[in-house]
Amino acid sequence: MEDTTGSNPQSLGFTEKLKSWLSWSWTYVCFIWFGMVLIMIYVLWSPLKLQETLTSASVFLNTLTPKFYVALTGTSSLISGLILIFEWWYFRKYGTSFIEQVSVSHLRPLLGGVESSSTTGLFSSVNGEAEPRPSVSECKVWRNPLNLFRGAEYNRYTWVTGKEPLTYYDMNLSAQDHQTFFTGDTQQLRPEDAVMQKAWRERNPQARIRAAYQAIEMNHECAAAYVLLAEEEATTITEAERLFKKALSIAGKDINLLVYIKRRLAMCARKLGRIKEAVKMMRDLMKEFPLLGMLNIHENLLEALLELQAYADVQAVLAKYDDISLPKSATICYTSALLKARAVSDKFSPEAASRRGLSTAEMNAVEAIHRAVEFNPHVPKYLLEMKSLILPPEHILKRGDSEAVAYAFFHLQHWKRAEGALNLLHCTWEGTFRIIPYPLEKGHLFYPYPGCTETADRELLPSFHEVSVYPKKELPFFILFTAGLCSFTAILAMLTHQFPELMGVFAKAFFSTLFAPLGFFADKMESFMPSSFWHQLTRI
Repeated sequence: MEDTTGSNPQSLGFTEKLKSWLSWSWTYVCFIWFGMVLIMIYVLWSPLKLQETLTSASVFLNTLTPKFYVALTGTSSLISGLILIFEWWYFRKYGTSFIEQVSVSHLRPLLGGVESSSTTGLFSSVNGEAEPRPSVSECKVWRNPLNLFRGAEYNRYTWVTGKEPLTYYDMNLSAQDHQTFFTGDTQQLRPEDAVMQKAWRERNPQARIRAAYQAIEMNHECAAAYVLLAEEEATTITEAERLFKKALSIAGKDINLLVYIKRRLAMCARKLGRIKEAVKMMRDLMKEFPLLGMLNIHENLLEALLELQAYADVQAVLAKYDDISLPKSATICYTSALLKARAVSDKFSPEAASRRGLSTAEMNAVEAIHRAVEFNPHVPKYLLEMKSLILPPEHILKRGDSEAVAYAFFHLQHWKRAEGALNLLHCTWEGTFRIIPYPLEKGHLFYPYPGCTETADRELLPSFHEVSVYPKKELPFFILFTAGLCSFTAILAMLTHQFPELMGVFAKAFFSTLFAPLGFFADKMESFMPSSFWHQLTRI
């Protein structure tokens, strides 16, 4: 069937030309309107007695004391200062200007402006062709493979500091995960499964724990209930491990439960210092369920192997998972960079490297660091301890600040153990930004950096944490404008208070200069047009 959109190219061409002409002419409408206003003011000068009005206004202004001008400028400075404070707070909290957001959202549609949507899903490849850009998967939130235990770790932090390390959004995502993972078949729910399905949705931790005990009373072999108690009620890792072993003994053939419990048991062994046992459990789990690679169990394995300093085994895992066809993560990229940096970092010297140049091994290490920094530019500040760490969230956003926090929390010790690795990172990581000067438009080794990470990270990370933003946003125009207006009016108020007479002379000179072009325009109009013409217009 022939495409109807291309049946009449001449009519489409005329329509496009008409639209372009209208958009071009709209630019000059404001100038035409301004000229018409000037002409109307001049025409109605005498009928409306504008001269007498201006005279009376000038007499009134001359009678005002300097105190009035001090109050006027001081009030203007106060109001603009309050606007500046609000704009600054809104920018720090939401990453944009409130006035700018209102202008774009409400005023732009009224003025006929529209957002260009034709390129939102495209990006330029190396050869300049447009390719589809995966906008949805860029900002997909993933389960943190190394997430902590709520009762034994997160709650202990709350007891000590009085701060909540997890956001409601993060915990709600976990509740959805548990509902889907443990009670996937809703058509064959047992009574205790229905209780547990409701338990995961409870916002209050104590209500969740009570529901778990209720499910155990209904069925002593409800493995999901023991999982909840191990996660939330157990106050130590040892107690959590005991409850997970109890859940494993009654889990039956539920694959989801078996994978989850065995993984958490391996993490318990890792936290209790039984690292070789943890590594064996993780390897067995990956061998038993090879199709569950999306759970990222290999990231748990990499961290445990690094703790054992089994770098050859780490390289073997990377050889399998650091593949161009597989999704990347900060753990994959930065662990690869760590192994290459470790080979040269103990003898690396910036001064020597600047004199003789980089060797092949050093160049490979630097390129690996640049690759890792391009994937997640937030990590180096945590590894170099330029930003303070917090407890990692239960969900992370790849390439975002939440992933950087999660990676650095567990891997900072491994970078410190490799002599000189942090020094090499410190000397080379900022060079990445010279390779990709416009990260939102074009990437180097990866897709362009997604622009949605800041918003998602603010939902995942607690409010007391200062979210790292990349690329760094410049201050909006309205913040700079209100700052300048506040400073200018404050200076005017101070000068008017100190030197009232001098400022009065200055104000008169300023306004006379400002209105001089208008008077010049009026004189020219009078000399150009005959007096009878203006007389007839004023009579009308």
